Amino acid sequence: MPDFDALAAALVARLRQPLPGHDAHAEMAPFPARAAVETLSTELNQGRPAATLVLLYPDADGYAHLVLTVRHAGLRDHAGQVSLPGGSLEPGETPEDAARREAFEEVGVAPDAVAVLGRLTPLYIPPSRFSVWPVVATTPGRPPFVAQETEVAAVVEVPVAELLDPTRRGRAMRDAPLGRFDVPFFDLGGLEVWGATAMMLAEFAAVARGVTVPRG
Repeated sequence: MPDFDALAAALVARLRQPLPGHDAHAEMAPFPARAAVETLSTELNQGRPAATLVLLYPDADGYAHLVLTVRHAGLRDHAGQVSLPGGSLEPGETPEDAARREAFEEVGVAPDAVAVLGRLTPLYIPPSRFSVWPVVATTPGRPPFVAQETEVAAVVEVPVAELLDPTRRGRAMRDAPLGRFDVPFFDLGGLEVWGATAMMLAEFAAVARGVTVPRG
């Protein structure tokens, strides 16, 4: 079976190297105009600081999974969409602090169980004007997820192998204020994951593909 601890160690080393960055984000950008560095860069755009958690954990057989949420339909930003656990930074918080706190508040993951591996490339999100730092982390086993009902409509557990499968990428027409657009998405857990979440997952997928997963 896969060695989850060895995978985590390999990811730590990879996240210290140059990252795929906005080239990977652009693969899943919902509109071509949003694929430019000028649009995606947190250095060139001032947004509200936020963080998300790419939380990896092993299933009973040692295979790596990550957790997504379906956002509650009543939320102000990105209502009803599939997302990574996350939210705004509070005063004095680092992205790591915020990602741990939000994962606890949204899906009940104990902060002290979360081991941070590193960060992905920060991403500016024009529609909500957030500057988001994705944080990659692990827990030693599957957490006992508990959805925060006012924010999270559902918890979605996804095998990392599913994210890395190229057949899980597709495109669909979506309505926007300026018309209908052909938008890329991941088919994960039976849901279409698109927009900023898909862009962040695209960079994580590019990082993970470059890591050799030992097998025991």
